[in-house]
Amino acid sequence: MIRRVFFTIVLALSLTSCDSQSLLKQATDIYKQTTANGQLSNTDIANGLKQALNKGIDTAIAQVAKTDGFFKDQAVKILLPAELQKVDKTLRSIGMSSLADEGLKLMNRAAEDAAGKAKNIFVNAIKQMTFQDAFSILMGEKNAATQYLKKTTTTQLYSEFNPVIKNSLDVVGATKVWGQIMTKYNQLPMVTKVNPDLADYVTNKAMDGVFYKVEQEELAIRKDPVNRTTDILKKVFAKQDSK
Repeated sequence: MIRRVFFTIVLALSLTSCDSQSLLKQATDIYKQTTANGQLSNTDIANGLKQALNKGIDTAIAQVAKTDGFFKDQAVKILLPAELQKVDKTLRSIGMSSLADEGLKLMNRAAEDAAGKAKNIFVNAIKQMTFQDAFSILMGEKNAATQYLKKTTTTQLYSEFNPVIKNSLDVVGATKVWGQIMTKYNQLPMVTKVNPDLADYVTNKAMDGVFYKVEQEELAIRKDPVNRTTDILKKVFAKQDSK
């Protein structure tokens, strides 16, 4: 693409009365000015987007794949289903807050155990990104990169997260107890049915939390130039700013 731009300039100038030496100098000067003014190659755009995504993923995964990464972050903390919030409140109202907290902690610990699995899956998806993918993301919605990752990784994330989460919950007996409680709850008349599969519930909530964190990092890079920490990021996202 770079050579094509240069020779297009040469061709345009050749239609004037310039001699060959003057023509070459003018073409070189125009080409330098054009590229300096923000012309981006396909490679620039693809590399910039991939670099931005990798940066965001590193930060996002580091935030959640650690002790209390989910449990003490209200933005991603996994709670009981809305239909069962009253159970949590009842336990607390009769002095059993520690039991309620322990149940919630177990679910969030399982999510924290699984979250680290996301990084390699995301990285592989980014490696397969085409230039058209990258350009569409750059010029797309403010969370276009996150949406791309959701589309390309959700199935694999679930496959990787679910066994880890199930094992974490099985170790403490939470899966069996939850299944028994939810089965009985769902048999009650006039109640909204709740998913009795605790591992499935936590897996989906863990994925929601990871994608939320990735999206926050994407928004930060798009919105605030301070977060564009390399020359290629500054150059590529300047194009987004000007759209």
